Amino acid sequence: MELRLILAAVLSPFLVAFIYAGFHEYLRFKSEGRADYGLQYDDETGTTHVTSIPEDEDGYDPAEFDPRAANADDDKRT
Repeated sequence: MELRLILAAVLSPFLVAFIYAGFHEYLRFKSEGRADYGLQYDDETGTTHVTSIPEDEDGYDPAEFDPRAANADDDKRT
């Protein structure tokens, strides 16, 4: 096989995924307007995920996270 064909076969799924994500972000932008993205902490699962953050809220700051407080909440649930 020619090197260009192999390279195109390897890179095409990434290109398709990038175009797909860009299209959906454009549709979201047209319907909801500008968004700020950042980490949000989920107390129930103890995980973080990237999501849009409302203008009046701050994102999750790992430097300010106290794992002892999160573990204390888990102890209270059991």
